[in-house]
Amino acid sequence: MNAYTLRAGCALVIAVMALDAIAQSKPIAYPSKGQSAQQQQNDDGACYSWAKSNTGIDPATASAAPPPQGGAAAGGGQRVGGAARGAAGGAAIGAIAGDAGKGAAVGAVAGTMAGGARARQEKRAQQSNAQAQSQGAMTTYYRAWAACMQGRGYSIQ
Repeated sequence: MNAYTLRAGCALVIAVMALDAIAQSKPIAYPSKGQSAQQQQNDDGACYSWAKSNTGIDPATASAAPPPQGGAAAGGGQRVGGAARGAAGGAAIGAIAGDAGKGAAVGAVAGTMAGGARARQEKRAQQSNAQAQSQGAMTTYYRAWAACMQGRGYSIQ
């Protein structure tokens, strides 16, 4: 992976996180028909329930969902596979140079490092996908909530 690709990936993750924060903020309801604060709280609660039941999304759990975990040891499989491939390649190169064992050891270390990098890249992609799904769910829920509140006489921004 070159430096440009790494920077572009980091910039994409940061942009997704910023959009996630913006998209998950609750819309603001203005009581355009003179509703009292108590009436607005009642309407907000009713619309929360209505949007939750109609979308199947509970914002209390959707935004607090933990990111997916990659397994017991992050990158365990990729590191082992990388070590095996590196050892095989290193042994072949070492055999040509005269010391297959030393070549295999160097190749295994390099393969382990490459496998770990691959595992971290996959984990970042999984986290990005989880954030995108959470963002989409919250957007759907807030659209339903806003429709309900507009139907009750509120201006939504």
